[in-house]
Amino acid sequence: MKLATRLLVSLFIAAAAVPAGAATVVPPGNRNATQPDVPAASSIRTSALKSTYEVKYRKVYALFRNDRALRDKIVAVAAQYGIDPMHMVGAIVGEHTYNVDAYDRLQTYYVKAVSYLQSSFSFAHGGETIGDFVKRPQFEACDAEEDSYDLWSCREAVWDKEFRGKSVDGRTFPNNRFSAVFFQPFYAGQTFGIGQLNPLTALQMSDIVARTSGLPKLDHDNPQQVYQTIMDPDLTLAYVAATLKKSIDAYRDIAGFDISKNPGITATLYNVGNPEARARALKAENRKRAAAGQAPRLPQENYYGWFVNDKLDELKQLF
Repeated sequence: MKLATRLLVSLFIAAAAVPAGAATVVPPGNRNATQPDVPAASSIRTSALKSTYEVKYRKVYALFRNDRALRDKIVAVAAQYGIDPMHMVGAIVGEHTYNVDAYDRLQTYYVKAVSYLQSSFSFAHGGETIGDFVKRPQFEACDAEEDSYDLWSCREAVWDKEFRGKSVDGRTFPNNRFSAVFFQPFYAGQTFGIGQLNPLTALQMSDIVARTSGLPKLDHDNPQQVYQTIMDPDLTLAYVAATLKKSIDAYRDIAGFDISKNPGITATLYNVGNPEARARALKAENRKRAAAGQAPRLPQENYYGWFVNDKLDELKQLF
């Protein structure tokens, strides 16, 4: 084994033996020299809009550049959650570059938020509301969870194990994500607002946001409130920050990595979701690598996070 590799392995094993909080810092920048492949679905969406990723990036960049109030909101909310505002900027840039177009003005997001308060819809599937669905006996163990994040994460896990793609009580359920089946009443793949949150993520973060920002808790039986919250920039930015903070905490506490200095990694996790599961998988992989005398694998950015890190210097100049 090369001396440098032995040293890296030794350092990683030593880091695992020290108290929590002394996590290995993931340095700024990209681990990959070139951008990982962009999924075909993103390319198709962008082509359908007769646009390019650079055009879409320039549009969201212009939104930040032209709206000092928005920049100030992001800085203030980031401070509440103890994170660098560039994590929030990176997540928003990634979403509006690869998934949707940004609106030209922040006011448009406020108008959209009001429109959802006036709409009639529910979180349901096949005529069964989410409120009734989670009363099924398969979800009983989740009722012991007190925090909204743990509660809805538990319910999501039960969906995957007990219902997804299966026939239960004579009824066949789709082989699709919990959020797509019950929390997207208009169309699949639906996320909204400047942070492009889905309703399930908002419900998960409800208690964290209530404690940190003092906002009202969300109610799954009031979908209009949930949609209005994720569309209103004055409300949704707290949920964006809470989601990013959750990823930072998960990678520190589970995988032993401090990703707080790398917005490309947090943007990647914002894009793919399930930070705890991914942190556990990375921890397990690095245990095997250490046992085999190999250097640990650092968290790596995907195409979305790579782009964020690549544009970071330009974005920082706005803040």
